[in-house]
Order: sequence, then C-alpha cells, then structure tokens
Amino acid sequence: MTTVDLPLLVLAGAGTGKTRVITEKIAHLIDRGIPARNIAAITFTNKAAREMKARIGKLMGGGKLRGLRVSTFHALGLNIVRIEHKALGFKPAISIFDEQDRSSLIRDLIEHDGHGLSVEDFEAVAGQIGRWKNDFVTPEQAVQLADPSQTGAALLYQEYSQHLQAYNAVDFDDLIFKPVQLFAQQPKILEKWQNKIRYLLVDEYQDTNSTQYQLVKLLVGKLGQFTVVGDDDQSIYAWRGAQPENLARLISDFPRLKVIKLEQNYRSSARILGAANKLIEHNAHVFEKKLWSTHAIGDPLRVIKHRDENAEAQQVASEIVHHKFNHAARFEDYAVLYRGNHQSRLIEQAFREQNIPYCLTGGTSFFGYAEVKDVVAYLRILTNREDDRAFLRIINTPRREIGPSTLEKLGTYANTRRIGLFAACFELGLEQYLASNAVTRLRKFCKLILNTGERIERADAFAEIEGFLSEIDYEQWLKENSASDKVAQRRIRNVQELIAWLKRLSGGGNDQLSLAETVSKMILLDMLDRNQEEDQCDQVNLLTLHAAKGLEFPYVHMVGVEENLLPHQSSVEVQNIEEERRLAYVGITRAQRKITLHYCTQRKRYGEMVSCEPSRFLDELPAEDIEWPDKNELDPSVRKKRGQANLAQLRDLLNTL
Repeated sequence: MTTVDLPLLVLAGAGTGKTRVITEKIAHLIDRGIPARNIAAITFTNKAAREMKARIGKLMGGGKLRGLRVSTFHALGLNIVRIEHKALGFKPAISIFDEQDRSSLIRDLIEHDGHGLSVEDFEAVAGQIGRWKNDFVTPEQAVQLADPSQTGAALLYQEYSQHLQAYNAVDFDDLIFKPVQLFAQQPKILEKWQNKIRYLLVDEYQDTNSTQYQLVKLLVGKLGQFTVVGDDDQSIYAWRGAQPENLARLISDFPRLKVIKLEQNYRSSARILGAANKLIEHNAHVFEKKLWSTHAIGDPLRVIKHRDENAEAQQVASEIVHHKFNHAARFEDYAVLYRGNHQSRLIEQAFREQNIPYCLTGGTSFFGYAEVKDVVAYLRILTNREDDRAFLRIINTPRREIGPSTLEKLGTYANTRRIGLFAACFELGLEQYLASNAVTRLRKFCKLILNTGERIERADAFAEIEGFLSEIDYEQWLKENSASDKVAQRRIRNVQELIAWLKRLSGGGNDQLSLAETVSKMILLDMLDRNQEEDQCDQVNLLTLHAAKGLEFPYVHMVGVEENLLPHQSSVEVQNIEEERRLAYVGITRAQRKITLHYCTQRKRYGEMVSCEPSRFLDELPAEDIEWPDKNELDPSVRKKRGQANLAQLRDLLNTL
C-alpha cells in the first residue's frame, strides 16, 4: 500500500492478510524517510501488538525502529494520560481501576446515596457509564440528556467521576475518554501529539467505538495521514460499543479517502469460503466485496445433530480422536468454538475422559479472582505505602465503616497536598476535612498496616501474613460474602494457595527474598503470564467465537449452532441478527481445511431440558456444500450442484495456472 499522502481505508476480508498490510506499510513509510518515532500503529489486543512488532522487526531490523509506537488503543491512551497528567488535574502516580474496582465503587456509592437505585442495579449502572464514556458523553451531558429512567444512573456517573478524580484514578474507559476530552479542549496539547504522531495506522478499524473514532480523527487532523484496515463483516463487538459504521464515516469526514479492497483469502478452502460468502450476503453492506481463493475446493461443511449437549460433547471428542488418528494430525490443529464460555464445561469433561489435552482460552486467571486481588493488595500496601490503588481496594475490605464520601474527601486532601492517601491519613490538616470519627477509623487501619509491616521485618514474613489475615477476620468476610459454603471454601483455598506459592517464590536459606522483593517478583510474573503467547504445546483449542477472531486452525468444530444460542436469544429479542450472523461468519472463516457444525435437539437451560431448533444460519448456507451425516443420502439436486461446483473450481484453478 504505497499511498502515503491520502487517507487510506483498506477493506480486508477474512484471511486476506490484514496484519501484513500494516507491517509492510510501516516499512514503506520508514523507507520513505518518516522517522519510526513519528509513526504509531494501533490494534486492539496486546497479543496482536506483539505479533505486529515481531513482524516489523523481521522486515526492518531493530535499528530503524527506534521510537516506533505499536500498541493497543488503551496503551496509547494510558501513555497520553500519564504524560499529560497535570493538564488533566492528576498527580503523577495515577491508579487504574479495573472492572472489579469500578463495580466495588459503584456499589458503595449506591449503598450510601443511591439516587433511587438499588444495589442490585450496580452492573447495569456500570454498563451504562461505560456506554456513555464510549459514546463520549460527559457526566454533565448525561444528567442533561437522561430520560427519567436514566436520571439515577446519570447522577451516579457524575458522583463516580468525582470520586475517581479524588482518588487520582481512571478506569479503563477513561484511557480513551480523557485524551479525547483533553485534545478537544486544549489545541496546543493536541498539536504537540500531532507532531509526535505524523502517520497513524489502525488495525481492526470496524471494532472502534465513538470515542476511539474521535481519538483517531483528532490525532490525524486535517492532513489525514493514516491507513486503517477493517472488515465490516467481522464487526462482532457491538456489546462493548463497537460501531462498524465508523468505516462509512471516514468517507464523509475525509473526502479524499482512498478505498482499496483485499478479496483474496489465503486461509480457507474454496468451499468453506463460498459458504461463508453465501451466509454473509444476508447482511446489508456499505462496501460490497466477495472473497475468493485459489485453494482446492475442499471437503463439504458437515452438520451433525445431537440429542443433547452431553452427546454433543462426547461426539466432538470422538470426532477429533478419530480424525487425528486417520490423518496423522496434531491436537493443536483442532479448535472447538462456542457462543458462550459456559458451553466449554461439558466439552472439557469429555476431553478429560478421553485423555485429550486442551487449552482453554478466556478463562479467569488465578490473579483475577477477587480474593486473590484482595490479598495481593494487602501485600502491596504492606510493602509500599504509596500504592494508592491497593489502599483503595482494601481500606474497607473487610468493612471498617469507611464510606465513599470519606474516601473522596481524603483523596481531595491528598491531591491538594500532592501526597499519597496513606500519608495523608496522618496529617493534622486532614482533621479540617473529615469528622473526628472518620479520621480515627482511617488512622486505626493505617496503624494496623504499620505494625504488621514492622512484625514482618522482624519475624517469619508468611507466618505474620497468615496471622494478619486472621486478625482482620478475612476468612469470615469471605464466608459472609459468598453465594454458598462451597464457593466460600473455594475462595479460602485460593488464598491459601496464594500464600503457599509466595513462600515457594521467596526461596529459602540465605538467598530468601524479602517480602517486598517477593511481591515485586509476583507482580512481574503475573504481568508476564498475562502477556505471554499461548502455550505452543500440542493441545486442542477451546475458545469462544469472539476470542477466535484473528486466529486460524486447520480443523474447526462449532458447537451449539441453534436458535437462541447462535443467534443468541438476547440478540433475537433486540433484532440484532446481523451481528450474530457476522459472528457465525467469523467462526466459519477460522477453518482452513474442514469445519463441522453441531446442534442439539434439546439442551438443559436453567436446570430444565428444553427443545432446540437448528440455527437459521444453517438454512442460509449453500445446500450443495453441506453434508448431513444423519441423512442417509443426499438430495439428487444437491449432489448435482456439488458436482458442478467441483468442476467449476477445477476450471478456475486451471485458469490461474
């Protein structure tokens, strides 16, 4: 893609080499004389960013790439927020609230001043706040525009934002929202960043939300020196704010936009690709494209019916074992895709029964459990009193009658004094901000941390930690805040496992690490664990259709291809069938050689067995390319069409030679 002086949109279908477009373009820009430090490439996942960096490194060599920015949208936003913290009204050490931190604060705010909301509403409110931020709606605008049913959420959004500012914190959505707000209000700062980023490249552009679109638009300015790559047929993230119409918006916002289509698929067999094309034709398109392939026509798509989900899981396991034996394949050549994470449980059981190794993508990390994060936060504040995020997480866990209004005032005072929250608790000036009983509670907690820290330095660190958790009655807190005794015991075991692992991590004898060193090592290992590539050992891949985007496998099994599952019932209810069809399209186009689609005639839902219907998407696939093993014989007309398709594909292949 040698276009440099014009804004460029590359419509790249499934398997057409989207990542290569970005990497080759970066190499071309550097060869044209644009310094790597003035180029930024943005994608949506850390894994994609690492892959992109590795590919560019192979093309160019490390020396020419000094200063090149390759990151996710949120990593770029975090960089901007940290550099421009003063202009945004923050202290340097900004904390980042994750989903649990956000939910916890919203629950506390509802409990103390709910604006007519119930604690049970906290997830819906958190989702609405996220949508407002993704649509670039400020708290003030939300209050003005809210209808009566949203007034409570809008007022809470305003209060939530005030608390984050007081805590010197941002949440995940703020990492885009804050830079856009800053650039819109302060042209000089925007100009500085436009000079830093003279050429911008964006992958998976169909997944951008409104705020991300605004960030790109502001950064590229009137010159519009950018290349964006996307595919409206693979937009499957509307639930998190993605707007495929952002592709079309480029035409009106950048009249000089040049559009290039990549339609040759290098991944899938011709039959798989033809079926996917036929399916996606049922969606409306702003940009028309039709993928083609020079690969052999390949095997028909198979559709297998099962009596229930247990039979489905057992059959998938048997099919993989049988096929692997007959084709001398590896387990890693197979993937099982499903609409929801809950569908993996029975498949995992079937795989364990048949000794099939598997890798589950998208499960909860050990460090993602709330109880593990609580204990880690305690360890962080015990070893670093300046860790405001850790302080906020555990100041009221277990409950110490320290409410969000107290913490907001503490945060405001700490910001004014430019000190951390822990240090602010001991300042005499705090007594002018807070009631004496609130100050007493804060200082009691801080003294507990100080005393425990002193004991840890003098004695067996891990014995002291276990004693500290017993002193604050954390185990009882888990029991009181778990859905059942079984869940509580699992959470207690997780804490015990964490402490035992930290003991091993610290080593022993003369080389034993201090607690601070052990915690630093733990945090680094967790970060590396989150960032490392998937284990490359020989395992079947189990993952959701959403998580599968961007990946490819020789052999794919899609399970649960039923009405109210794919398409999902929630999408059917709101008539959002097009996105569900795109999701099915993404699943089919993950397969290189063979794909098998599975559905059940009945499935257990909410403890009851209910009847199931095959997905409407199966009827939208070309009948001549589908094989139904439970039907004894193909319809003669289908057999004829299949033969004609084989001959046509052979002719096409001969013509390309």
